[in-house]
Amino acid sequence: MSTSDTKIKLCGMFRECDIDYVNEAKPDYIGFIVMFPKSHRNIGLETALRLRSRLSPEIKSVAVSVNAPVEMLAEFAKRGAAELLQCHGNENAEYIARLRELTGVPIIKAVKVTTSSDIENAQALGADYLLLDSGTGSGVTFDHTLIDREKIRVPFFLAGGLTPDNLGAAIRNVKPFAVDLSSGIETDKLKDREKILAAVREARNALG
Repeated sequence: MSTSDTKIKLCGMFRECDIDYVNEAKPDYIGFIVMFPKSHRNIGLETALRLRSRLSPEIKSVAVSVNAPVEMLAEFAKRGAAELLQCHGNENAEYIARLRELTGVPIIKAVKVTTSSDIENAQALGADYLLLDSGTGSGVTFDHTLIDREKIRVPFFLAGGLTPDNLGAAIRNVKPFAVDLSSGIETDKLKDREKILAAVREARNALG
């Protein structure tokens, strides 16, 4: 995959102004954190529906959850709040198969990468995409040399510690299907318009 194919996902939108920022910046995807009260970005279905209705139609929304009841997560797709679903916990192949059966939408499975075998094992879960990360919203970059592109058969999002400052280099070096930023586009735990615009600008510039 060439860098010209790389997509951009900005995650953790929870305010109306966040949607206004991304409508201006025009990433490919945005993410809603759902059914995960530990996160200050967590929102419910009704809020997700309201924010999705404000989102530009060319931007796809993703509902991101951690070990949520499968039927409850499926409602975000069924009700039109999300066009993709992202599983960020210990969800297994049965969970992913059931989620696909209920919704028919693409599924992203997050992987905490500590060894190259973590990536290999995750490919057997049946998700449409992997999201390679250092943890659950840790904001720390993992060792990208653990990514062996010869062994990855599933398109992947690159996450973990990405900011407007290091995004271009990550895209050029790793050549992921997509990049994913959340804390890297925040100031004091709130989405920052200037950082959002800078991230998308840097990503597009990296793509040439």
